[in-house]
Amino acid sequence: MAHLRDPDKGCSWDLKQDFNSLIPYTIEEAYEVVDAIERNDLDDLRSELGDLLLQVVFHSQIANEQGLFNFEQVAETITNKLINRHPHVFSGVRYNNADEQQKGWDEAKERERKEKNKSPKPESVLSGVAINLPALIHCEKIQNKASHHGFDWPETAPVFDKVLEELDEVKEAWVNQDQAHIQEEIGDLLLVTVNLARHLKVNPELALKQATQKFTRRFHYIEQQVAASSRTLRDCELAELDAYWDAAKKELKTQD
Repeated sequence: MAHLRDPDKGCSWDLKQDFNSLIPYTIEEAYEVVDAIERNDLDDLRSELGDLLLQVVFHSQIANEQGLFNFEQVAETITNKLINRHPHVFSGVRYNNADEQQKGWDEAKERERKEKNKSPKPESVLSGVAINLPALIHCEKIQNKASHHGFDWPETAPVFDKVLEELDEVKEAWVNQDQAHIQEEIGDLLLVTVNLARHLKVNPELALKQATQKFTRRFHYIEQQVAASSRTLRDCELAELDAYWDAAKKELKTQD
């Protein structure tokens, strides 16, 4: 990477990159790693991990050129962080259960944040969550932080009631045809649904992704049935498409 960014002999594309311009590539490479894992393509995983590592090296090289930090310091930082967050492995601390271990992890992260925070203003307990995370992941992390500080339902049953309450409010906004209010209430419904997923020990990002994949498989089945009749989707009545959907649910049950 140092050669690629050499001002005299380097690559013009690599030379013009900076932290901001690399953001979409870094995100894309992370998702391609996930894709390889989910497809269980281990050869591709090896390749995609290399592509993701390149992003770390790329950012580190840019930082090194600016006198900020280098790749070795990046590796040293994560090493120290892992040691600090695993006292039960490196420092002889004993946890009695997973909850105690999670509490120790959260406390270690909190200490790290306080050490980094140079502002005299008190830091929110919700600080430290990257705002550019996918919305579902960001929502879940924010709710987890609030929960760890006591702001949460102690039981799951009231969360179901809250979901139904928010759904009623969406319907009310829809009846009133207030688009801004509809959007607000849909957001509230999604937020409390994420909360329900968290209480049920379900990863909402993964659950939605799996549901979308299931929808896609079933929709492809519908397309195949329609194509077999030499028609397009728009040529079919909704009742017929619904019938194909029900057939897809039965036909693809093992895949779902």
